Amino acid sequence: MRNDGNLDDPFGSGRPADRSDDTPSTNRSAKLQGLFRRTRFWAPMNPRPGRTKLAVATGAACCLGLVGVSQAGFGAPDRAATPAPSAEVAERAEVDPASRAMTRPSTAPATPSATPSATASPKATTKPKPKKTVRQIVPVAGLDRTQMNNAKKIVQAGREMGMPRRALVIAVATAMQESTLLNYASGVLPESQNYPHQAIGWDHDSVGLFQQRPSSGWGTVEQLMDPEYATKAFLSALAEIPGWQSLPLSVAAQAVQISAFPDAYAQHEWRAGEVVAEILG
Repeated sequence: MRNDGNLDDPFGSGRPADRSDDTPSTNRSAKLQGLFRRTRFWAPMNPRPGRTKLAVATGAACCLGLVGVSQAGFGAPDRAATPAPSAEVAERAEVDPASRAMTRPSTAPATPSATPSATASPKATTKPKPKKTVRQIVPVAGLDRTQMNNAKKIVQAGREMGMPRRALVIAVATAMQESTLLNYASGVLPESQNYPHQAIGWDHDSVGLFQQRPSSGWGTVEQLMDPEYATKAFLSALAEIPGWQSLPLSVAAQAVQISAFPDAYAQHEWRAGEVVAEILG
């Protein structure tokens, strides 16, 4: 037989907490409701001290459990409607890579790219060439600037012909005797005055630095008034004289000029040497 008197003490010693095999479900439900009312609102008349405290604690726990269940029941739908932060972050992470993978049109303004020139090439850095210092030739041996310039033209023409220094000295000394190193025109040949000249002579038709005569076959008036041509005509005739290099200056000059004063050329030899030395440097 079951002792129903122990239902008032659900926590009696030796009684399992959740037996369900002895009492029908309807009687058990009614008894549990009665137990709840007795535990929450009143205590036995002569309760045991230990059992009273345990009953009060159990009743408080049941009340808190019911409140928690009621709050969970009413709050569950709201919390379920809002996705968890971790799920939202994961969802956005899946969208962001997809959007970054899409090709988007550039919003930067289009700038025309410079097309490299086919002929463009780096310029080599070249050092500027030093300017050559032109030596100033000064008049020597008592000559003025005009005479010195004419002597220079004689030396330059002889160098172009490849004539040696001795030939240049003979040519300058001959011009000193014949024209004092001035380009003469002739009063007998008015044509000669049409060309650059520094003086006018009257010795027959003789013209130029070497007083060469057109009538003797030296050349035309125009040619003989040119210092370069006149010099080359003289030196060409000198080069045809056998052994001219070893002849005295006056002899070599007279062999070319056929002058009425053959010994006059020798007096200019030393001066002509100084002039040639100054020009050649």
